[in-house]
Amino acid sequence: MALRIGGHVDQLDPVAEALARGATLSQMFLGDPQSYKGPVVEYAGGAAALRAAAEAAGVDLYVHAPYPINVASTNNRIRIPGRKLLQQHLHAAAEIGAKGVVVHGGHLGKDEDAAVGFDNWRKCIDGLDLPVPLLIENTAGGDNAMARRLEAIARLWDAIGAASGGDRVGFCLDTCHAHAGGNDLGEVVERVLAITGRIDLVHANDSRDTFDSGADRHTNFGSGLIDGAELADVVRAAAAPVVCETPGGVEGQAVDIAWLRARLG
Repeated sequence: MALRIGGHVDQLDPVAEALARGATLSQMFLGDPQSYKGPVVEYAGGAAALRAAAEAAGVDLYVHAPYPINVASTNNRIRIPGRKLLQQHLHAAAEIGAKGVVVHGGHLGKDEDAAVGFDNWRKCIDGLDLPVPLLIENTAGGDNAMARRLEAIARLWDAIGAASGGDRVGFCLDTCHAHAGGNDLGEVVERVLAITGRIDLVHANDSRDTFDSGADRHTNFGSGLIDGAELADVVRAAAAPVVCETPGGVEGQAVDIAWLRARLG
């Protein structure tokens, strides 16, 4: 299996970070992941130089959008700045030649009507320019999350399917989030594909916490509570590029990448 695999890395030089891990892919933030400030390309020479370096090295780039983005929110002061920030990251990702932008599905308050959140996603997609694919990631926690449980993902995909540009929206499957979110890894790929028709990226992570805990805490392969063979089976079945968002920097992720490749043959 020719697996495009890498890690979540510092954005200063994501090409060098990939090569140091023996990888062919890097995911990164463009700027502060906890801020509403716009994207910043820190690579020497800027966006065009990063694009050229990645192409020359055969390294695929992915951008992870900042965590505060919640386009499902009923709060205008959260939803509207989030849409603006997401659009900025989509344009910045296109400038560096990224394959896609990953964003979390978001959530509503426990007493709010989830239907409003799903429709806010439809409105968001309707209003976005999508120069690169937008990849919605399943999340680990929240009882009123838009992309935690499979039933919610199905409602989300119905809403996105009604939007102009919905065909430019893909899915990012996180193994830790699926496990912690209460989705059986033995069937999650089949069920997600039945809903979305696609898995564009896998975030391969072990979990420090128990099934359906709602806790988003990643750990290295073999040191958490996800069966190693089951995790490898998810990656194999998804047949999509893989990002290891595991701890330990270059050394930790290089070990995880080698671990995964060895199990995929």
